[in-house]
Amino acid sequence: MTIRVTWALHSTPTFSPAWEPVDGPVRPGVVAAMNGRRIMTADEIRRAVIRISHEIVEKQAGTSGLVLVGIQRRGVPLARRLAESILENEGEQLPVGALDIEFYRDDARLGHAPLVKGTDLPFEVDGATVVLVDDVLYTGRTVRAAMDALRDFGRPQAVRLAVLVDRGHRELPIRADHVGKNVPTSREEVVRVRVREVDGEDAVDIEHIGAATPVGSAGA
Repeated sequence: MTIRVTWALHSTPTFSPAWEPVDGPVRPGVVAAMNGRRIMTADEIRRAVIRISHEIVEKQAGTSGLVLVGIQRRGVPLARRLAESILENEGEQLPVGALDIEFYRDDARLGHAPLVKGTDLPFEVDGATVVLVDDVLYTGRTVRAAMDALRDFGRPQAVRLAVLVDRGHRELPIRADHVGKNVPTSREEVVRVRVREVDGEDAVDIEHIGAATPVGSAGA
């Protein structure tokens, strides 16, 4: 199996409405004051998805053997958009799956009940070229967890990575094959991706973490 997550597929930490980063947990019982700026508009996200879809097909020299697997949560709608773009331009409908990596993470909080979103891979992984899709690439730990999860379903011919935003600060030797936007960030910033299927709008913001404020007991 060729594993070339031309290690630049998951993530600046993206934050859910509960401020749970995709690429690493926040300290329990803490809310951080944030302020920031918009770095991708809805049109810029749309153009990035179209460009990445072309790159995926060009790299494969066609669509034969390609499958798209979105990493829960926001990677899933992005994978579906890529499939729609490829269908529009190539006339081929690629299989799309969803991968939940919650139980495979090595940075989950002890005692933290994982929010299981579900895995759905309605196709054979063996021998396929799997393009993992995520919203933000940060430390690389989410991608490694996705690789571990994917291995339970078969042996792909190759694994590639597509991300909407690469914010740097890798802790593992992982690079994405397809990137919508490279964004220099500091570790005091978070990249918050919104997609209309989940959040009601398309946008990417960089937000600066201010002074953290305790909001409740984290447990004894």
